[in-house]
Amino acid sequence: MEFVLDFKPDHGQPVQLENGIRRITAKNPSAFTFQGTNSYIIGTETLAVIDPGPADEAHLTSLLKTIDDRPVSHIFVSHTHADHSTLAPMLARKTGAVMVAIGPHKAARALHEGEVNRLEASADTNFTPDVIVEHHDLIEGDGWALQTVFTPGHCANHAAFALVGTGVLFSADHVMAWATSIVAPPDGSMTDYMDSLDRLLEREDRIYYPGHGGPVLRPKPFVRAMKTHRRMRESAIVERLKKGDRLISDMVKAIYRDTDPRLHGAAALSVFAHLEDLVERGIVSCEGVPALDAVYSA
Repeated sequence: MEFVLDFKPDHGQPVQLENGIRRITAKNPSAFTFQGTNSYIIGTETLAVIDPGPADEAHLTSLLKTIDDRPVSHIFVSHTHADHSTLAPMLARKTGAVMVAIGPHKAARALHEGEVNRLEASADTNFTPDVIVEHHDLIEGDGWALQTVFTPGHCANHAAFALVGTGVLFSADHVMAWATSIVAPPDGSMTDYMDSLDRLLEREDRIYYPGHGGPVLRPKPFVRAMKTHRRMRESAIVERLKKGDRLISDMVKAIYRDTDPRLHGAAALSVFAHLEDLVERGIVSCEGVPALDAVYSA
């Protein structure tokens, strides 16, 4: 994978990407959000907003300044992680727009007995959309139409939105140019994630505008490379098991030996997601149910 880290966020300032598409990046940089969360404003007269971002007054002010008293009919939320959705109700109250999403927050599967959701703090469990959409649902506005592309994996209610007739897909956290998406059980599912990559490969999009970082300029080759990267990671995990590793912690030390140890916790969740998928496919065995501290074998 060749990632693109050269991205100037211009925090709080509208950046014109194409006719009728502007990006405003929230000032919430972190190891998981890169330079911050991208919000997109669609249209020229009556507008739509995609992913309002975190509940931050400065970002709300930037969005409202760019909206400039024009009507906003819809607020689209790609998924219910706090850095994408928590500002949506505040913006809806200010503009009168309806909130659109796949649905409220939910995990890809139920917690196993004694299991702790390590990413629980990032979930926005308070969000409830006004309009619930499904895969291929179309919502038309003033001079624009957005079609839902259901892409679970990073989160069970994750969706991308295609701007009809433009070749533009707002890919949120499913595919980003700067890094691979975090897939962490029980909120995320590697099985769903890989299926969603295949769903994108069936499309003919020209460009992706993601939830963090700059655009993906050659979507199909990038998604193919991402699939290859995930399969290589899967092979590395199976290889470690064949060499005698049994615990995720041991696999992470070997596979991510050149990675900052501060990121090993996130890496462990990614390995866990792969192992869940491998167990489900019968390639790997597990003592009991798959868990972060379970014992695995191949």
